[in-house]
Amino acid sequence: MNFEKLEKSIDYKFKNKNLLSKALTHTSYAYENKVESNEKLEFLGDSILEFISSKYIYNNYKKLKEGEMTKVRAEVVCEDSLYKVAKRHNFSDFILIGKSEANSKGNFKPAILADSIEATIAAIYFDGGLEEAEKFIINNLKDAIENSTKHVGMKDFKTVLQEKLQENGDVCIKYTVIKETGPDHNKIFTVKVEVDGKMLATGEGRTKKHAEMDAAGKALERLNKRDTPFCSRRSET
Repeated sequence: MNFEKLEKSIDYKFKNKNLLSKALTHTSYAYENKVESNEKLEFLGDSILEFISSKYIYNNYKKLKEGEMTKVRAEVVCEDSLYKVAKRHNFSDFILIGKSEANSKGNFKPAILADSIEATIAAIYFDGGLEEAEKFIINNLKDAIENSTKHVGMKDFKTVLQEKLQENGDVCIKYTVIKETGPDHNKIFTVKVEVDGKMLATGEGRTKKHAEMDAAGKALERLNKRDTPFCSRRSET
């Protein structure tokens, strides 16, 4: 397989093409063709990814506490985040999968794509060293890290809003996505938060969760400006 297009996309040219091929070899293909899969590379890549992302967060976000750094790393070093990286570089066009996985479009499955990113990180490490692996990781995850650090303090907004709204009894709180803009790898979600059918606020974010947190935070700001406690339609009747 010609990996030139993929190498150009990830901005790294392999000296040993076999390493990249192995990184993109799923277990289903390996089993059917009696070759080595990417599982061992994935194991190492996961450790390199955690180390490099931890170092980057530590060095670039001095104001974050240990618990906040852990939350940011967990949000970025996860299947969904790595799946987006794989989609950005069209890894699905290059992953080697067996017939069983091909029948179920396994080359598009988030878990398989995410695993291939970790394996590729290890392959880059073996082929070009830690500095090149670090370059790949940071280039692909720095925006996600930046976005996550902006929302790390918003983690409890939904809980705080729920507690505030339920001071006078149970209410129905609902979050709904009302708009999605941008390409798949860089979407912006707009979410509205309602209580008993009455809209309180809207929020935006690169994930639905972030948009919900933003909406909850804005709803809290609105409620805190009121002189009287919020009364839902249910309590007014």
